[in-house]
Amino acid sequence: MSTSAQRVIKCESVYKIFGANAVKILEQSGGKVDTASLLEAGCVIGVSNASFEVHKGEMLVIMGLSGSGKSTLLRCISRLIDTTAGDIFIDGEDLLAMNAKELINIRRNKMGMVFQSFALLPHKTVLENIALPLQAKGISTRDSMARAMDMVNLVELTNCENDFPRQLSGGQQQRVGIARSLAVEPEIWFLDEPFSALDPLIRREMQDEFQRLQSVLHKTILFVTHDFDEALRLADRIAIMKDGVIEQIDTPANIVLKPATEYVAKFTRGVPRERVLSCKAIMEEYDATATMSDVTVSANAIIETVAGSVLTEQNPVAVIDAEGNIVGALNRNIMIDVLFGETNSMPVNN
Repeated sequence: MSTSAQRVIKCESVYKIFGANAVKILEQSGGKVDTASLLEAGCVIGVSNASFEVHKGEMLVIMGLSGSGKSTLLRCISRLIDTTAGDIFIDGEDLLAMNAKELINIRRNKMGMVFQSFALLPHKTVLENIALPLQAKGISTRDSMARAMDMVNLVELTNCENDFPRQLSGGQQQRVGIARSLAVEPEIWFLDEPFSALDPLIRREMQDEFQRLQSVLHKTILFVTHDFDEALRLADRIAIMKDGVIEQIDTPANIVLKPATEYVAKFTRGVPRERVLSCKAIMEEYDATATMSDVTVSANAIIETVAGSVLTEQNPVAVIDAEGNIVGALNRNIMIDVLFGETNSMPVNN
């Protein structure tokens, strides 16, 4: 993600406090609320002073343990629940100022949502489930079914379109949920622990599928998870939350190598860097005048999978994107630092 990329989502000092006196307490405290005081007043903090931006095509993973506020923050940004205070803008429009009609319109046309519960209608086929949001928009049955079939092919469920949910595996059901959310061609994709109900093997397969879809679609994504490995694998940036507060929001490389707080550091301890960091996280700038190796590696490849190829080359190895364009370079020294060097000696890409 480029820092000059178009801003899609902007949150400014967002608070969500549950309780009858939430607004009054927040006003009296001047925004400096603490958990103990809120509990005494019969309130619980969900999100505290969250401020950040998400850019076009970026995947921001919101990560935290149960009760950290990650799902609450996602629901605030999609306005499934109202905030206590703060501002949220979608493509420059004030989300919190929208009336019911405007909110329905932006949800139907700009937002797609996938949750842990697949929420498929058991009496409808795969194709009918995927076509449902299109028909809700008033699109004809013929056109909605044609679009739904395109989505079936996209998520690689061909020949399952006439099956009912009970005939599908958990992973297949989640693919239907993903296809349904993509059918309306949303600009923003909200995913709240979409793979957490799946067993580890299927979860890994769905992560692979998710990365494949994103490489094709380039959606702006907010993805909630409690799985740190999943966050490291999928994210462009990670926001780690604790007690409603964003402890750190940064690239996976910086989260692992330069944790901002002791709480964040606890997540990174013992993480095998070469198993979670991608080539794009540690690559250096490509020098068009340099003599390069004939070997190339994918920007999204995990370091562990390409370390041998880089270490055996005398010249720098080109790092390429999904289209085959050179986006950076790796050399033996960088790889040795990653595998054996001190943490603070490693290059980190923002």
